[in-house]
Amino acid sequence: MKNLIYLSLLSAVFLFTACDSSIKLFRENDHNWLQEGDAKWTFNGNELIGESTEGSSFIMTKNIYGNFELNLEFYPDSTVNSGVFLRCKEHKVDALDCHEINIWDLHPNQDFRTGSVVTKAVPLVKVNTLEQWNTYRIKAQNDSVWVWLNDIKTAEIENKSLKEGYIGLQAAGTGTIKFRNVSLKPVQ
Repeated sequence: MKNLIYLSLLSAVFLFTACDSSIKLFRENDHNWLQEGDAKWTFNGNELIGESTEGSSFIMTKNIYGNFELNLEFYPDSTVNSGVFLRCKEHKVDALDCHEINIWDLHPNQDFRTGSVVTKAVPLVKVNTLEQWNTYRIKAQNDSVWVWLNDIKTAEIENKSLKEGYIGLQAAGTGTIKFRNVSLKPVQ
């Protein structure tokens, strides 16, 4: 009887551990990412803050990811141009060699505003995100990418050329972007 209880407890611990397989990305004092460009990237508590005065800057994972669900929170000021870059072929941000999930409500071309996949999918719904905390849930599986902004589906694409790559966060132009709770969960 004791062995049965022990095995049941051991199974429950294993099941709980297996269910929580998410990976925290872009943490302070973590060396699994790199930084490029002129923006200042700092941590304040659990927030990663990108402050840009001109040009483009990004942070990017050193590891390559293929099929995953990415969850994060972001807080853009009214002027920053930002985005989440997926499956980048190289350590650079480029809307053609990555999937750019935009964060820029005031984009001059509203087809590429927040919630879009730049050059690949216009937002299905316009969601305003300035000066508040928002959530992105992004699922990349095989040839497809789905985007939910504040639990509203805003984009879906199919792309056979970008099946895996690096993940990046951008701070461009002038302004401040804050990120927190950036986590990735592998999917089949």
